[in-house]
Amino acid sequence: MIRVAVAVAFPGRQEVIELGLADGATLADAIAAARADERFAKLDTDGLKAGIWSREAAMESVLRDGDRVELYRELKADPKDARRRRARLKPSTRSRSAP
Repeated sequence: MIRVAVAVAFPGRQEVIELGLADGATLADAIAAARADERFAKLDTDGLKAGIWSREAAMESVLRDGDRVELYRELKADPKDARRRRARLKPSTRSRSAP
């Protein structure tokens, strides 16, 4: 028996579900056991991306005791692009020296 945690995060709602699974359980087994599709109506299980400890992994990846399974949702915007847009909108705070 292994213990794993399944973490799901949406704006305004985050949940970590602790599970006990049989040795040899996979990422897909953990997601099914957590009943994530029932708990989170907005979760698209067809195009779902998931990982173990912040690294994307295949659904057939075998879990180890203590692993943290994370379900990833689609982002509305690329964080790097959003940061660049915000930086362009802010006036420069650097002091400019006179020639």
